[in-house]
Amino acid sequence: MGFTVNKEWLIEQLDNEQVIIVDCRFELGNSNKGEQLYQESHVPGAVYFHLEKQLSAPVSQHGGRHPLPAVNQFKHEIEKAGIDQTKTVVAYDTGEGQFAARFWWLLSFIGHDQVYVLNEGFNGWVEAGYPTTQDVPQTSPAQFDVKLRNEMLATYDEVKDIVANKKKSPILIDSRDRARYLGEVEPIDRIPGHIPGAIHKFWAEGLDNGTFKTAEEQKKRFAKLNQDEPIIVYCGSGVTATPNYMALKMAGYQRIKLYAGSYSDWVSYDDNPVATGEETK
Repeated sequence: MGFTVNKEWLIEQLDNEQVIIVDCRFELGNSNKGEQLYQESHVPGAVYFHLEKQLSAPVSQHGGRHPLPAVNQFKHEIEKAGIDQTKTVVAYDTGEGQFAARFWWLLSFIGHDQVYVLNEGFNGWVEAGYPTTQDVPQTSPAQFDVKLRNEMLATYDEVKDIVANKKKSPILIDSRDRARYLGEVEPIDRIPGHIPGAIHKFWAEGLDNGTFKTAEEQKKRFAKLNQDEPIIVYCGSGVTATPNYMALKMAGYQRIKLYAGSYSDWVSYDDNPVATGEETK
């Protein structure tokens, strides 16, 4: 199945106890909205995961706006939801892809192989006339054996070393919208711009109406990048970089890391340089 599944596949799995469905809907700037939407209606059998309560740690001085959750805490949350290595897990959001991709990345990071994002998300599900419910499922606790894939995660020190020594490799990819990358606007972080040396690949260009583009289309997006080169993706807070992470994997790139703290972590250090304008690879 690759990295995504379609609604036509999922509708056939609603009675399959080996498939766990996770609702990741969220609205930046309105942290209660996703949970409210879940309570109003969701895919039957879906459990809810909140970006800031379950898919992130509390914000501190450093680590960015959405720090990764503690491994033991995330393990506890997925075990409560009945997730172990034997389950196939499908995550969805409204259809933008970024919040489901964050869950996909986290579950992959702690060692799960069978996790997917639902193309088109909840919007596509509803538009197809598929069933929804307000019922919250009763889950049976599971036991998850964590096997961290540290090769998926770039540390602040790694990024700092690339910038300080002006290294050409690994390649840094900024996943935010173009105006923020260029430093023309910055609605959230303390200073506009990007991490010096980073090139720009807007995360949303990897999707088309909520569906991840094909492997061939993703290859075209990243065609200028050597598949043998290591790559580090980042965004504002480690959320919208995850669809780019998925897209790179779909395109066949293997040496990819997520800088989870991303730009919000980078600029939390007063002495870190930032760049503006275009950079090319």
